[in-house]
Amino acid sequence: MRTSAPAPTAAHLLDFVRRVAGDTALVASLPLDPGGRTWLRLDGPGGSEAWLIGWPPGTGTGWHDHADSVGAFLTAAGTLREHSLAARLPTEGWRTLELTAGIDRTRELPAGRGRAFGRHHVHEVLNESATEHAVSVHAYYPPLPRIRRYSRDGALLRLEQTEGPEDWR
Repeated sequence: MRTSAPAPTAAHLLDFVRRVAGDTALVASLPLDPGGRTWLRLDGPGGSEAWLIGWPPGTGTGWHDHADSVGAFLTAAGTLREHSLAARLPTEGWRTLELTAGIDRTRELPAGRGRAFGRHHVHEVLNESATEHAVSVHAYYPPLPRIRRYSRDGALLRLEQTEGPEDWR
């Protein structure tokens, strides 16, 4: 009888992105474009989805979540900043939420630093440098079923759109 391997956890994904970020030849092989982010799809552990991403100066993701996927990311070169919400948001049935005070978190992630996160983690990731590219490694399990994109105006968080894999081709 064949048994399947357990699904990778966020901690397993963090170990994976740390190992990949340490592959300096792979990181250096990513073409960097001053006009926009670049990426390379990687084979993640246990059926996970993984990416090597190049960030030109001044670029970011905007506020989003990864729906039902757990994940991890780590900066391989340069410095990224993550803004996140330390609150579990309702997953369905809302368009606008008023956020309470004290839930905002900010992390500076220089090369070698990263983080794991659970399902429905709402954040934005930015390369705030005016001159330097950043490169990061990301992994998600299960592979991203959708991404929800948000706008933020002070304490108001608004769901703007939901994207699926068909929107990323």
